[in-house]
Amino acid sequence: MGAVAVASGDAEDLARAKAVLLEQGTGKRRLGPEALRTALVDLHDFWLSSRAAAIGLTDRAALVAVGALGRRELAPWSDLDLVLLHDGRTDVERLAGELWYPLWDAGIGLDHSVRTPGQAVQVAATDMRAALGLLEARHIAGDPALSEKVRAAVRQSWRAGIRGRFDELADTAHERWRKVGDVAHRVEPDLKNGHGGLRDVQLIDALAAAQLVDRPAADVQAARTLLLDVRTELHRLAGRARDVLHAQEADEVAAALEISDRFELARALSGAARSVAFAAEVGLRSARNALPRRGLAALRRPPVRRPLDAGVVEHIGEVALARDASAARDPALVLRVAATAARTGMPIAAGTLHRLADTAPELRTPWPRPARGELLSLLGTGRPMVDVVESLDRTGLWGRLFPEWGAVRDLPPRDRAHVWTVDRHLVEASAQAARLTTRVARPDLLLVGALLHDIGKGRGGDHSEVGESLAVQIGQRLGFPDPDVAVLGRMVRHHLLLPHTATRRDLEDPATVTRVVDTLDGDGLLLELLEALAEADALATGPGVWSPWKRTLIHDLANRCRAVLAGMALPGQTPPTAAATELAAAVEADGRPQVRLDEGDPAGVVVAVPHRTGSLAAAAGVLALHSLEVHAAELATLGGVAVFTFTASPRFGGLPDPALLRSDLSRVLDGGLQLPEALARKERDYAPRGAAAEPPAPPRVLWFDDEATGAVVLELRGTDRIGLLHRVVTALEECGADVRWAKVSTLGASVVDAFGLAGTSGEGALGRAERQRIENAVLTAAG
Repeated sequence: MGAVAVASGDAEDLARAKAVLLEQGTGKRRLGPEALRTALVDLHDFWLSSRAAAIGLTDRAALVAVGALGRRELAPWSDLDLVLLHDGRTDVERLAGELWYPLWDAGIGLDHSVRTPGQAVQVAATDMRAALGLLEARHIAGDPALSEKVRAAVRQSWRAGIRGRFDELADTAHERWRKVGDVAHRVEPDLKNGHGGLRDVQLIDALAAAQLVDRPAADVQAARTLLLDVRTELHRLAGRARDVLHAQEADEVAAALEISDRFELARALSGAARSVAFAAEVGLRSARNALPRRGLAALRRPPVRRPLDAGVVEHIGEVALARDASAARDPALVLRVAATAARTGMPIAAGTLHRLADTAPELRTPWPRPARGELLSLLGTGRPMVDVVESLDRTGLWGRLFPEWGAVRDLPPRDRAHVWTVDRHLVEASAQAARLTTRVARPDLLLVGALLHDIGKGRGGDHSEVGESLAVQIGQRLGFPDPDVAVLGRMVRHHLLLPHTATRRDLEDPATVTRVVDTLDGDGLLLELLEALAEADALATGPGVWSPWKRTLIHDLANRCRAVLAGMALPGQTPPTAAATELAAAVEADGRPQVRLDEGDPAGVVVAVPHRTGSLAAAAGVLALHSLEVHAAELATLGGVAVFTFTASPRFGGLPDPALLRSDLSRVLDGGLQLPEALARKERDYAPRGAAAEPPAPPRVLWFDDEATGAVVLELRGTDRIGLLHRVVTALEECGADVRWAKVSTLGASVVDAFGLAGTSGEGALGRAERQRIENAVLTAAG
């Protein structure tokens, strides 16, 4: 097809032939991503070689492809990177014009240059990007000897000069990783430039061309193919050049690759990218150690192997095995190497990892005490242990220590608050827990519990219940005593108890606290561990999940539980404060709303208004209009006055002027200010600019009947937006629901809002039909 379609040499024919290939998008005619890339390369090669022959590009000139075309990795909308080589031809400008202009006229992206062999070698010696491109140069047309001459000279220059260019190569890679982030752990990864992306495969190729490392291994080649396939389908779907896979496109890309859904695609991409990232990091370290030594450096003695621990030494800045070390004789050796690497901040040598992977036996059950001690030493280092665990996992050693890890490895999160895969989240949580070990009596249980708290995910069922049995199994294997194993299991089973209760229940009700204490069987140690775990878990979830308000709530709940354990009586509902009483009196005197702001982190906002339907919605809307994010609301009625006590934080800037709040609240209640229109304008003003945002997840309502308190709790899960609380409360009030309290938790872009409603469970004041009516109204308001 390509030969017939482009035989005339007209670039318009090339564009039309390319369109035909891309239109084969359905049914049996559809080309798979690899076949499509091959067809596109063949098509462009044929057109370019035909065009070159037609314009006389033969002797003393050659056309070579670099970049994606040079690597035969041409995606549908990749630019063509071409170099016209010549050896003193006087008509080179004519040749270039007759090559480039038809491509430009046809709208084909083109990056081009014209060089003599000497110029090509010189630019490769001074420009890193040009050097990396010419290392991949592939002859297309003209004099093949000229192409080979330049290619060989560039490669020789690259090998000879790598010592002086290595730092630039490594620094460029590290800076790119810092700016773009990981492909494996980004919700919307950059397949080309991210850490673990296609540029890192090219980095490994460049190090191999310098004869510093081996060519990419089979796992990296497989990862490269997957990354290319995803990028190819992304181009085909978007109809333009794209490197970032957005969440709203992932399902279609997954379907095109015959992968079940975007979560399985994310899991596959994570595993592939982590293989590439690990290989690139190890490649840079190995290459640095393999750099040729010249001058005085060649006369120096080889680096001394400095002892670090039993069987563990430092060698040229890496942690390595001592010559006489044996994993077969020393069961704790793998974990001692890992703990030493984390403690010293040095990476584990690649050779050591492979040697341990080949020779380390399975640890018997229960583990020897030294092995458990080394594990705790590793976990206790905090942040440095993250990269160490990653290196163990990439070489199969971590899975050998924890066979249960396979179900969570590369498992993508199901909610948008999480920024890590589940396995990385567990490691991050354990690293965060290391900062909290001085707060608990059993830091060893906190570290291991944090590492295992979500181990039940990816297996179906309630992950807390599944995780409990797995944690017991692992605790027994690690050699913890039976009482400690039981605590580990219950930590995993109840790791959400404190955050869910603190953010979704009325802590002023003694029955709420009593229920938590009963659930924990009065175990004070477990309460202490769960309080620390809640903080570590939230910090490891994503930005903004652990807020000052959430910390206050969980600390308050834990303190109330401790009071019950100590035999102290809990007070009932807190009586109105002096400020609330004072504001209520002022409202009764003149009928106008009153507002008081108490600075803090978070701040307190007390609003008093004449008691009537719509007053809570009005107050919530005015706070949103002034960019106050509400965390909780307590409602009371003093005579004919409704008093709302909000806990809130400014979304940005400082607290507003109370007089402005009072003025706007008066206007809303008098009908002079229409809140829905004002909030809609504010939402438009602060909407994200640029690329279209991901469509929000549909909101969901859950109902809870708290048998301990008789309360009915409506829980809304949805996407955060300005004025959401106002809209939802308006819907509740219009349905006649009696809202007693509200708690709002913002988790990144998501919210979990809980409302305590008057009524009893079952078919009482809030029966099934009534709940359905309220639920429909709330979902409409939140949509």
